[in-house]
Amino acid sequence: MAQIQRFPLVRHFRADASSHVQQYRKGKRVRSGKGLSFWFLPRQTSLSEIPMDDRTLPFLLKGQSRDYQDLTVQGSIVWRVIDAERLGDRVDFTIDLKQGALLGQPIDQINDQIGSLGRRYISAHIKGNDVRDLLEAGVEPLQTALNTGFAEDTTLPAMGIEIVGVGVDDVSASSALSRALQTPTFEQLQQRADEATFARRAMAVEKERAIAENELSTKIELETQRKELIAREDENARSKAEAMAAALKIDADAEAGRIRTIDQARADMEKERMAVYADLPPMVMFAMAAQEFAGKLQSIDNLTVTPDMLSNVIGQVQSAMKGTPMHGETPQ
Repeated sequence: MAQIQRFPLVRHFRADASSHVQQYRKGKRVRSGKGLSFWFLPRQTSLSEIPMDDRTLPFLLKGQSRDYQDLTVQGSIVWRVIDAERLGDRVDFTIDLKQGALLGQPIDQINDQIGSLGRRYISAHIKGNDVRDLLEAGVEPLQTALNTGFAEDTTLPAMGIEIVGVGVDDVSASSALSRALQTPTFEQLQQRADEATFARRAMAVEKERAIAENELSTKIELETQRKELIAREDENARSKAEAMAAALKIDADAEAGRIRTIDQARADMEKERMAVYADLPPMVMFAMAAQEFAGKLQSIDNLTVTPDMLSNVIGQVQSAMKGTPMHGETPQ
């Protein structure tokens, strides 16, 4: 804002370096430039101050897509004055000669003009596309549409205004529409999550099945080994029993042979003894028998001798005496 010092008859004006000042006297432009400082008579002077720095216009525009869905576009437009005298002829920038402030709202007027153009370009782009395509494309196509629209526009350059740059920060739908648009994606993501869950469950079932099969195979293998061990133990037991039976048979055969040998020896001795007894005279046999019999008797209570016994014995003795020489004699 310009600074004005008041004196009794004249006043002093001093403008900022970023402001373009125009002085009119009796309807004619007598002074024009940036950052001017001069004296003037208030009764004969009219002043205008046009800012020459960059100005930012934030905007929040609403539009309807081709499929009749409302969208909100948020961004900003940067503009500046490139021809102050031309703009001063189109827009009133007159200032108060007492305070140095603008009498009207020229900046708002320019912002309205630029905002209206921007709304037109954005609406044209939105109406030519479906809401899903617009949301998926993002802010870049909208920003391109704004740049193209302002580049082709001749209204602002004719006013002495230049668009420095445009920026689209966000394009969004209503909350209800956003939820509706998110539903398919949410369902798809949920389906993928369910598929992942099912896959994990299937994998877990497969692993459990593999573990069960492994356990069953292990049990079968252990059972087979146990049967083989039992069969081997039975075979060893049979072999041991057969070996013991063979050993017992050998021992039995040896014992039987030993017994046969002993019995044979006894039989041979008995045979030899009987052979010796066979050559003895009956009287000697009788005497030996009597001696054996007497040796086994402890006492004799009664002894009965019959005439037949005596006659038989006497006869045998006589026969023996006749035919058998006495001990120490040579037979005749």
